[in-house]
Amino acid sequence: MIQIFRGAQAPGSSAILDAMHRDRKHVFVDLLKWDVPVVDGCFEIDQFDDERAIYLVAADESGAHRGSIRLLPTDGPHILGTIFPELCDDAVPRSPEIFEISRGCLSMRLRAPERLIVRNALTTAAVEYALLHGITAFTCIADSGWLSQVLALGWDCWPLGLPQKIGRSLTGALRIDITPETPHLLRDAGTYRPAPLSFADVAERALA
Repeated sequence: MIQIFRGAQAPGSSAILDAMHRDRKHVFVDLLKWDVPVVDGCFEIDQFDDERAIYLVAADESGAHRGSIRLLPTDGPHILGTIFPELCDDAVPRSPEIFEISRGCLSMRLRAPERLIVRNALTTAAVEYALLHGITAFTCIADSGWLSQVLALGWDCWPLGLPQKIGRSLTGALRIDITPETPHLLRDAGTYRPAPLSFADVAERALA
C-alpha cells in the first residue's frame, strides 16, 4: 500500500511519518553524511517539510516504513529553485503544474529485490498521483548514483543542465514529463508496479 500524506506533521503526530523521518536520518545523515537538519537526534526534517509537502509512503501491514518520496510544488520554495538553481542552464522550471520529487528514501532493512519493488511502486504511485491531480512534470536533483536509476525507469526524462560537483558527488537536475503515455513507458521498461493508494487519514484510522 502507498499512503498519501498532505502536509508535514510534528514528530509524535504520525507513527508512519515518524518512521519515514527516522529512515531519512539513517540514509541521508548516517550513511551519506549529508549536512541536513536533524530534529530530536533522530528525525531528518528540513525547511521544505511544511504544509505544502505531499508524501507518498510505502508501508507494510504493520505500518512500518519501507520507502517514501516527497513532492513539492515548484511555484514555492523547493530544493532546486531555492538551493541549487545553478544546476539549470536556463531558468528553474516553476509552475503549479510542476512538482519537485525529493527525499526518495528506501528503508535500509530492505533486501535488494525488495528495494527494487518498493522503488518501482513509489515511481508508479507518483505518476498516478500526477495524472489525477493535473501535474504535467516533475523536477528532481540526483547524484551520479541515483541518476542512472532515474533515467532507467523508462519515463521521458531530460537534463536541465550539465552535472556539477556538489560535495563528493556529481549531481544533476532533471525534468520528467508526465502524460497519459507515461504509465505505458513504465510498463515497456518493466518498472510499472501499481499499488493501492490510500489517503493518510483513512489509513491512520485503520491502524489505530
